[in-house]
Amino acid sequence: MIDAGSASSLFRGVLVAGALAMWAAPACAEGRLDAKYVLSVGGVELGRASVVVEAGAEGYEISGSGRITGVLRAVSSGKGVAAARGALNGDKMVPRVYALNAEADGKKELARLAMTSGALAEMEIEPPLKPLPDRVPLTKTTLQNIIDPMSGAFVYVPGTADLLSAAACDRSVPVFDGRQRYDITLSYLRTETVKATGYKGPAVVCSVRYKPVAGHRPSRYTVRYMQDNKDMFVWLVPIEGTRLMAPFKVSVATMIGTALFQATNFEAKAKDAPVPASATKP
Repeated sequence: MIDAGSASSLFRGVLVAGALAMWAAPACAEGRLDAKYVLSVGGVELGRASVVVEAGAEGYEISGSGRITGVLRAVSSGKGVAAARGALNGDKMVPRVYALNAEADGKKELARLAMTSGALAEMEIEPPLKPLPDRVPLTKTTLQNIIDPMSGAFVYVPGTADLLSAAACDRSVPVFDGRQRYDITLSYLRTETVKATGYKGPAVVCSVRYKPVAGHRPSRYTVRYMQDNKDMFVWLVPIEGTRLMAPFKVSVATMIGTALFQATNFEAKAKDAPVPASATKP
């Protein structure tokens, strides 16, 4: 049985709301992705989400929304959106702004981050992080070379390496979500064919490991469970016209069963025309 506490933990990454400042100039998009996803546990639908990505030679913008659906609505409620924008600089993504605003079971959560050269410059979090004796403190050092969770869900493969190869997986992603700083390490497993409306073709499959760095409470069972979890995988698919790889499917073993976050629609197209990117100011 899924209770409200389990639901809140499971959907924290999907149930978001927020917006970004207007681009100073329109981004010349080379590729666009419109994707829709379903979240399920044991074959039972629990949530839905949608994501739009605009990526150009020098920058990217990502926006997404999610809501609880299916049987979970009987014990929990939640919905929201999130967004991020940044630059593609050399061999990596360099996030500039991230915003989310979620509401689950009447409780609101807000996060707004501004980053400069990979380091945290400004932050607004609601509710604030509680100072507890067993919490590993966030420091200036741990908040260098970071990427927000929205940008971190995508993989940038620079240069001329084959996107559908181990080059997409072999990396460690230093994520900061406003509350916790953690590393997500990917390792190549295989390449296989996937299918959804708008896409049928190869996907790179990576194993995923979670390593908490700061902001977490080591004594918590959920932290230890995820740190020891070896049953986490992501399927990555190229966004046409770009060097970005997008998640097509994510599989995570949880304490209530295996959670699948899987694309039902995946429309990726190369674009040449200037595309204005707009959103409200965080």
